[in-house]
Amino acid sequence: MQYDKLGKTGMTVSRICLGCMSYGDKKWRDWVLTIDEARDHFAAAIESGINFYDTADVYSVGVSEEITGRWLNEMGKREELVVATKVNGPMGPGHNRAGLSRKHILEAVDASLRRLKMDYIDLYQIHRWDFATPIEETLEALDSVVRAGKVRYLGASSMAAWQFSKALHLQKENGWHRFISMQNHYNLVYREEEREMNPLCIDSGVGLIPWSPLARGFLAGNRDKGGSGPTARAKSDEFAKGMYFRENDFEVLDIVEGIAKERGITPSQVACAWMLQAPGVSAPIIGATKINHLKEAISAVDVKLSSDEVKALQKPYRPHPILGHTQPEPSRMVHAH
Repeated sequence: MQYDKLGKTGMTVSRICLGCMSYGDKKWRDWVLTIDEARDHFAAAIESGINFYDTADVYSVGVSEEITGRWLNEMGKREELVVATKVNGPMGPGHNRAGLSRKHILEAVDASLRRLKMDYIDLYQIHRWDFATPIEETLEALDSVVRAGKVRYLGASSMAAWQFSKALHLQKENGWHRFISMQNHYNLVYREEEREMNPLCIDSGVGLIPWSPLARGFLAGNRDKGGSGPTARAKSDEFAKGMYFRENDFEVLDIVEGIAKERGITPSQVACAWMLQAPGVSAPIIGATKINHLKEAISAVDVKLSSDEVKALQKPYRPHPILGHTQPEPSRMVHAH
């Protein structure tokens, strides 16, 4: 395994982050792995040197955090692990069980700690922007959980660059703890983040930890043009079908598969190696439901692409609409309730 600092912090993370949405309760998604099925994945990750794990309270409505905490507490050394989770998604019915209000953040962080069975969270991230809560309220609440010792660092996930810039500015202006990472949607078939968000993060010293670096399996090269594939997730993933599978996406995939064949490695490893060389990227978040897919991703840290290969991989890309987060109409931004 290779390691890097997360943004401009002193905290060291493995170049691969294990995404733990794949572990949870089948009532939430039928393709997720149960606690016993997940054990081998955590064992392989720990053995390989992965020290960075990302989950969210909303994944299997808390069960992913329980599984993540169970196996990391049993197999890992807490002081060496970097455990990340997220807040915003609905955790039950009612008006105050979701979002980024001070009320919900303070309750959610305590609930996450209980499920993880840990004393602190290394990286606490806002899962999306909350248009119904003043951002100042959210940022002040996040600062308070760091000062309370419950959280070590703060991160954010998919949003517009102007929103993230505003948040960083407010944090600096008020002396609040700042976001040190951005978990954004970024891969070879979705590179819109290179226009605004990635340069903003690089300039601000914010580490990139992209989600869906393999485009929900599309870049593994095992999906057909109808969107189906060999895994349970591939067969039922309507979300992926709405995001990828454009003609240009398949042109990119052809290059990925060609380089993989030449090198005698898998398309997933080529896509992951491209992500690892992308400017500003600290660690892509890799989720897996099959142990061999996880091991492939781990070995991708040793794959170094040539500049010609990088150019070839990037050449067929065409612009995409925003995918992975929503922007409201201007009229809704003032009265987002």
